Amino acid sequence: MVTIAVNPYLDRNFAPIHEEITTDKLSVIGELPLELSGMFVRNGPNPQWKPIGEYHWFDGDGMLHGVQISKGVATYRNRYIQTVGWKKEREAGKAIWSGLLEPPQIDNPHGPRKNTANTALVWHAGQMLALNEGGKPHAIKLPELDTIGEYTYNGKLVSAFTAHPKVDPVTGEMIFFGYSLFVPPYLQYSVVSAQGELLRTVPIELPIGVMMHDFAITENYTIFMDLPLTFNLERAQRGEPIMMFERDRSSRFGILPRHGDNSNIRWFESPACYVFHTLNAYEDGDEVVLIACRMSSTTVLSSDESQLDPQGNIPRLYRWRFNLSTGTVREEMLDDVASEFPRVNENRLGRQTRYGYSNKMTNNPLPLFEGIIKYDFSSGKSQTHNFGEGRYGGEAVFAPRPGATAEDDGWLITFVHDEGEDTSELVVVNAQDITAEPVARVIIPQRVPYGFHGTWVVGE
Repeated sequence: MVTIAVNPYLDRNFAPIHEEITTDKLSVIGELPLELSGMFVRNGPNPQWKPIGEYHWFDGDGMLHGVQISKGVATYRNRYIQTVGWKKEREAGKAIWSGLLEPPQIDNPHGPRKNTANTALVWHAGQMLALNEGGKPHAIKLPELDTIGEYTYNGKLVSAFTAHPKVDPVTGEMIFFGYSLFVPPYLQYSVVSAQGELLRTVPIELPIGVMMHDFAITENYTIFMDLPLTFNLERAQRGEPIMMFERDRSSRFGILPRHGDNSNIRWFESPACYVFHTLNAYEDGDEVVLIACRMSSTTVLSSDESQLDPQGNIPRLYRWRFNLSTGTVREEMLDDVASEFPRVNENRLGRQTRYGYSNKMTNNPLPLFEGIIKYDFSSGKSQTHNFGEGRYGGEAVFAPRPGATAEDDGWLITFVHDEGEDTSELVVVNAQDITAEPVARVIIPQRVPYGFHGTWVVGE
């Protein structure tokens, strides 16, 4: 008897759901705070059809799961993001694109890759955008979660668009970038006004194409990460991986004034590492400080068993200090506990914060999160909210209490799935009392598969 291995990203709560529903007045265990008014929306991969070839978690079509909260009452809806690729496959009744673990489909008449819009979300200038770093954003209508279409800033968008743009809470500007795999200068850097106008795009020169998933901003600077997860066509022609982590290549961190360009970026080198997500950055005298989840290497997009390095793939919270006067770099680990999907109170983004939040990972090869860690950077201590036995959550988004003056006065919100019961909930945790039971558990009427990034949109 032959046993066929099941792709773990198509199994259990990684498996897709296909029904789009809308449900009013959800059951709540506990009590939703009356001041908590807005909508939590989370993006994630949800393949519409059986994949072609080997499937990676990053491949699935984007699906939004949204919970709207007002006056202690919650409603739920989920919708596919109707990208061009989603529509073409819908018409065909099958998948017509392969995924990241398969060779690019150069002969595909619809293009070699599909923009799934499945990774993250941003709310800026009154518009929700669904994001995937390989292509254009997609405008989403709230609260319906309907797809309006590709969003190009009136044709001014000339690059791909990162999954992690940064919105300055003081100026209202949104800063983003787009990277290219094989075409120099490999990086384009853009600033959008508070009113939603794309003001400028400037090229930033890199030595080679790299996977740059995230970046960071401070009050005056933008920080890029030229890390050694590289794309190389010559390597592919030799029969080696087209994308590979080069352990002998240094990491470079580029710091430039927010409205600067390639002529005034400064590069700082440190040992080889990879960073998927930054927590925050800020200025401290002559230093620019970055806090992020660091791995010593990564094989996240490799199917080659010889490339696997389980210890290297473990992300831990680190801090870098880049001294603009001396040109030196200091790098230190803040916690040896594995965690990812870090967040802060985004009303303090780009400024020094006392608190940060990150998802505690299980000891499992799959990306499962068993709790939320709250870091107090003033005391150097941390506290953890545990989801419970057999319960795993996603990225915890901070929702500030209206009128709050304390940085941690608000709630942490995420979806949690109970593997034993096969049920999903929206969990609301008091950020000032993180070790306590959730203040509310909103029962979702269908399973919510594990996904990527979410956002909280205040009020109407």
